[in-house]
Amino acid sequence: MLDRNFYCHGGEIDIIAKEDGYLVFIEVKYRSSTRMGYPEDAIAPYKIHRIIQSAKNYMYQKGYSIDTAVRFDVVVILGKEITIIKNAFEAG
Repeated sequence: MLDRNFYCHGGEIDIIAKEDGYLVFIEVKYRSSTRMGYPEDAIAPYKIHRIIQSAKNYMYQKGYSIDTAVRFDVVVILGKEITIIKNAFEAG
């Protein structure tokens, strides 16, 4: 893990790590039950846009090249069940 809870103007990234040559930006969503919907349902297009913008900001602040290989993962936690969705979305 490189960083966690990275805040910048307009957004936040829960976890930033490196894996298999990728700079990985990870969003974590938790729900204790499905009463309020599934955790992954909380990742709407506007949230994806904010994560991507925050990732660009992080890369700029830390001196990463625009050519750095990046990946966006989502960790979904429902009760005690944990699911990792690798490459959940792409920067457009």
